[in-house]
Amino acid sequence: MTQRVELATVMDRFAVDGLVTEYAVAVDDGDWEAYRGLFTPDGRADYRSAGGIEGDAVQIAEWLAQSMRLFPMRQHLIVNRRVRFGVLDHDTGDTARVQADYINPMRFAGHDGGSTAPDFVCGGRYAFGLLRTDDGWRLRQVTVQEKWRRTPQTLRETAAT
Repeated sequence: MTQRVELATVMDRFAVDGLVTEYAVAVDDGDWEAYRGLFTPDGRADYRSAGGIEGDAVQIAEWLAQSMRLFPMRQHLIVNRRVRFGVLDHDTGDTARVQADYINPMRFAGHDGGSTAPDFVCGGRYAFGLLRTDDGWRLRQVTVQEKWRRTPQTLRETAAT
């Protein structure tokens, strides 16, 4: 590999990492316009494993806007990002796949009681499919695979045993 190719790969990694971070920030801040802007025109997301829906970026942003009203406090932590680059045979753009783990502490609306601690926490893995476009890297596919969830109900069940 030449230094020029290595530098381009490093720059792509930074850009892809930045896009995944912008995804988390848009969801946490409830910035649904920014969320939609992260996707390609044909971009889709699948939140079904976490009790959500599958659809295009507009449908998902509308669903998230409604769902996240339950959680005024939320903070995605997306870690262990594994990035793999590829080239589409039938396209001039480059592709990337990112597999990343997440933990997502949130607080239910109306559960003040003086505490700001989260009372709903879930974790799992994201699979991001990205495409390099004229506007930079964009999300083509987001799939959430929720692995676990801790709610006030599960906390009460744990305390009772």
